[in-house]
Amino acid sequence: MANPNLRFKTNYDVSSKIEPFYKGGKVQISRDEQFIFCTCGSRVNVLEISTGKIVHSVEHDDQEDITSFVLSPDDELLVTASRALLLKQWDWKRATCTRSWRAIHTVPVASMTFDPTSTLLATGGCDGTIKLWDVVKQYCTHNLKGSSGVVHLVQFHPDISRLQLFSSSLDCNVRVWDLQTSKCVHVLQNHYSAVTSLSFSQNGDTMVSSGRDKICTVWDVHSFKATRTVPVYEAVASVAVLPEDSDFSQIGVKNKELHFITAGSRGVLRVWEASSARCVHTRTLSSTLTPASGEEQEKDEDNPRSLTFLFHLPVSSRLVTVTAEHNIVFYQLPSLSTLQQFSGYSDEVLDVKFLGKSDSHLVVATNSCQLKVFELLTNSCQILYGHTDTVLTLDVFRNASMFASCAKDRSVRVWHMDSDSGHVTCVAHGSSHTNAVGSICCSRLKASFIVTGSQDCTVKVWDLPAELPVEGEEVHQLTARITEKAHDKDVNSVAVSPNDKLLASGSQDRTAKLWSLRPEGPLELLGVFRGHRRGIWMVCFSPVDQVLASSSADGTAKLWGLQDFSCLKTFEGHDASVLKVIFVSRGTQLLTSGSDGLVKLWTIKTNECVKTLDAHQDKVWGLHASRKDDLMVTGSADSKITVWKDVTEVELAEEQAKQEDQILKQQELSNLLHEKKYLKALGLAIALDQPQTVLTVIKAIRQGENTCELLEKTVLKLRTDQKESLLRYCAMWNTNARNCLDAQGVLQVLLKHLPPEELLQFQGARTHLEGLIPYTERHMQRIGNLLQASMFLNYMWQKMRVVGEDSSLDQEEEMDTSPQGPSQHFFVIDKERKHDGSEDRKNDEDGSGEEEENVESEEEADDEDSVTKKASSSNKSKENGTSCNINGKRSYENEESSDEEDEEERNGKEKRVQKYVLVSAASQSHTVTC
Repeated sequence: MANPNLRFKTNYDVSSKIEPFYKGGKVQISRDEQFIFCTCGSRVNVLEISTGKIVHSVEHDDQEDITSFVLSPDDELLVTASRALLLKQWDWKRATCTRSWRAIHTVPVASMTFDPTSTLLATGGCDGTIKLWDVVKQYCTHNLKGSSGVVHLVQFHPDISRLQLFSSSLDCNVRVWDLQTSKCVHVLQNHYSAVTSLSFSQNGDTMVSSGRDKICTVWDVHSFKATRTVPVYEAVASVAVLPEDSDFSQIGVKNKELHFITAGSRGVLRVWEASSARCVHTRTLSSTLTPASGEEQEKDEDNPRSLTFLFHLPVSSRLVTVTAEHNIVFYQLPSLSTLQQFSGYSDEVLDVKFLGKSDSHLVVATNSCQLKVFELLTNSCQILYGHTDTVLTLDVFRNASMFASCAKDRSVRVWHMDSDSGHVTCVAHGSSHTNAVGSICCSRLKASFIVTGSQDCTVKVWDLPAELPVEGEEVHQLTARITEKAHDKDVNSVAVSPNDKLLASGSQDRTAKLWSLRPEGPLELLGVFRGHRRGIWMVCFSPVDQVLASSSADGTAKLWGLQDFSCLKTFEGHDASVLKVIFVSRGTQLLTSGSDGLVKLWTIKTNECVKTLDAHQDKVWGLHASRKDDLMVTGSADSKITVWKDVTEVELAEEQAKQEDQILKQQELSNLLHEKKYLKALGLAIALDQPQTVLTVIKAIRQGENTCELLEKTVLKLRTDQKESLLRYCAMWNTNARNCLDAQGVLQVLLKHLPPEELLQFQGARTHLEGLIPYTERHMQRIGNLLQASMFLNYMWQKMRVVGEDSSLDQEEEMDTSPQGPSQHFFVIDKERKHDGSEDRKNDEDGSGEEEENVESEEEADDEDSVTKKASSSNKSKENGTSCNINGKRSYENEESSDEEDEEERNGKEKRVQKYVLVSAASQSHTVTC
């Protein structure tokens, strides 16, 4: 069982990427031999040779493809030409365009070059013209006409004093232009096909031209005559003259005569002696290569191994070649040993696996017959030849130094990587399937066997010898020990259990099967897993439990029990086919990849998708976890390989540190508020980016004395960025009626003391101010309605009079709309009259009936209780001789002088009538507030 203390993974982050950086076109190396410049669609990528990383990239704003570019000899200027007929001059180290101008060419520029002084720029167009530009004074100096068709090659003579320009076009001739007269002075005719390159000797007296007519011509630059024609028997893409003062005896150079190296359609490097037209050395292909057949030799143009560029690096004494498959290879002179390789473009990545004891390498199967082994540290790539058709899938043995591959050529190969040098060689080969081999799996305990599944619906078991051959020995031939017809359709996946006793197979027939894998005898079928609605892409055993995981084209992944072959769990979440599934976290979690370009992390116990990783734009065919379970690699049909790192522990540590920091800052904030250090408290709250905490500080400031001055003084001392945050918070607070007064107080300070120009410089100021307007209008409308309602209530209260009172008094009085003070009361009760109330009521009882007597007795009891409670609860009311009845049932008017007491006794009955009128009026106006 899995360790109960094991922490589940929660997230992966991109650790590194291997992306395409060269998709064909021109390649140039800087003069300091540190960077490679190459085109990739609408971009020019700058690759650092030492690390293999893209350090700079320039791209035209119009997204137009770049047709040509050139780097000046001093490595300072980069000039690019696009299909939009624009020339752009770049400071490539900063990836900024310093100048752009319209090319005078009527069609795109096909070739470009600088003179040795980095002053003159020559552009050859598809319109047959050549323009020369002074990049310092920024004007066109020459317009050379006379070439027929596309000018695909322009090159200055290395001796600038000669002021000569060489060009070639579709007429297969080399033209020599005199820049002083702007005329073509010579036409060199010897080729019968396109001239591909020119190379000059060190003294500049000799030039070698190469062409697709399978010859190289040696020219005397003084007489412009061909001194030698060298047949090379292949279409030559590039030629480089070897320096005469260096020792190249290891590659057949025995004298000081002119020697040059050719690179062409056969993919080999050859050293030629110009005087004798003899090949003195041939750089043979790797030992893993299969010799080219006669048909391949006849079709040199279609050979994927053909070379397109050749560069000589004099400082480091190296050669650089570029292949038709966009691979860049470095060779060390004079031995011509391979130093470094870069893969510019990998097409579709079909499978990828970690390789090496420390997971230092990646082995990748792309949509080609070659395998690529990348070193993660430098992105250097080994290219493995052997298969003759597309390699479909890979698997790595437990020792991590051996792996197996299978391909459409119906074969399987076993490879071994030397732990010291990292060099990979093929050690075993087998072929007995009748159709493409689409799945392969290695034994888990030791390198004893491999299992393959094919489109011929069969599963084969291949035994490996105890000792495999080493490099230089003959490749071991494998034979299948077991052949079993396993399914009715293509076998898409095979998997071996951790103890090498069980075998699982998944097929396009929507079933997975479990087989008993014995050292001797045939396979024995143990059970069938049914439940997927479409074909199964992959099956995988759990490293700890007796369960099997499967992924299917129905968009689900399933877990199956090995005891009863039942489905235990189903994981749904992908929008398309689930192509790969693997176990991580010691069998407690799953990683799946799909055709939707997503990678998902699942927790088996909860059936929950913990994380979705999105870094690809196409199907994710490759998915593999490292031996330490801390890395994961994915490969996609978008030609990108992404290495992911488990960041669960890092994020947990960051979260804990963040929480601790938040607690400390919250405590510091409380201390500052307690000490009334509002400026520091407000700055700290803004730094925490907690609007509610900032609001708490603002409320604390507004609760003290001289709130306006204190708030103004505090806000104005904030920094500009803090004021920006405060304005943003005000827009949030203003949406709530409870906090609108605080927001309006802060806004008043900002609008009053900051000029509009400064406010508009705040980030998002316009948006925040526009959001403030509607809520502010709503608050103003609400306050206005409240004032109107209070004035109406005040008006009704003042208009209440005793029934029977002379109406003329009402007409003479006017409504008092002045606000009432905090201590003003609506009703005033005389303290002396409070004790005479019983006598008045007794006199009134003589003239009233029984019903009125009962009512009066009830009113008297209520009145006495109310007055007693009011008198006992409010000392202030006793001192002023006032009292208020909150329910509006009773009120008394105070007599202002003793002279009016007699009149009041005579009108006692009228006063009692007034009580009923007030009660009735209060019920009609809903509520009376005092």
